Amino acid sequence: MILSMTIAARELEEGLAGGAPARRLFNVHEYHAMARAGILRHDEKLELIEGTIIRKHAAPPAPRLFNVDEYYAMAQAGILGEDDRVELIAGEVVVMSPIGSRHAGCVKALAGLLFRAAGRRAVISVQDPLRLGSSAEPQPDLAVLAWRADSYRSRHPEPKDTHLVIEVADSSLDLDREVKLPLYASHVIPEVWVVDLRAGIIEVHRTPGPDGYAESSAHTGSDLLAVPGLDLEIEASRIISGG
Repeated sequence: MILSMTIAARELEEGLAGGAPARRLFNVHEYHAMARAGILRHDEKLELIEGTIIRKHAAPPAPRLFNVDEYYAMAQAGILGEDDRVELIAGEVVVMSPIGSRHAGCVKALAGLLFRAAGRRAVISVQDPLRLGSSAEPQPDLAVLAWRADSYRSRHPEPKDTHLVIEVADSSLDLDREVKLPLYASHVIPEVWVVDLRAGIIEVHRTPGPDGYAESSAHTGSDLLAVPGLDLEIEASRIISGG
């Protein structure tokens, strides 16, 4: 997983530089609160530069990455609050894009279709955490998960539980394609749909591996998409436009 984390971190840096959603910036009070909470160790050589915690003397300068336990410790220490729309991607706390009405409407419509078909065959997750190893916990727009009677109350779902991840992309398209997709592939999520609302296309990605998804296809119009884990086919135009 160290290799996949390094690849994903590099993809994230390129995505952030290209104008994708930014990392969450921290102020001086939050920086010192992390030290008091034990998230940052006293023997780490760190400095806070323009809201980013940087490893001193690293060449090139590198942000200090966080694991999932540290991410939750930030919430417990009050550094991250319920109003923070963030997710952990490749060790970075990343600010999630604002959700526009088209994005929200598409998620609601898809969720309705999936919930009606799921019954006790699958659990449908809507913008909830998906645990990907120790360094990432994204919140995909939708996920079709293996059935559990407790609806994952005892733990967050993991790749082994996941049939399908769906990301609805409007302003977040670069992040979804360039950062999240390689991350999902490196953790062997079997199938990912990227709903490109601007282009009116649904990208379907299958056969994950260390270099990404080996099989990708684009769908629109009357194309039928089979939902893994469910006895359900959805017309592409219905996903894009509703109805």
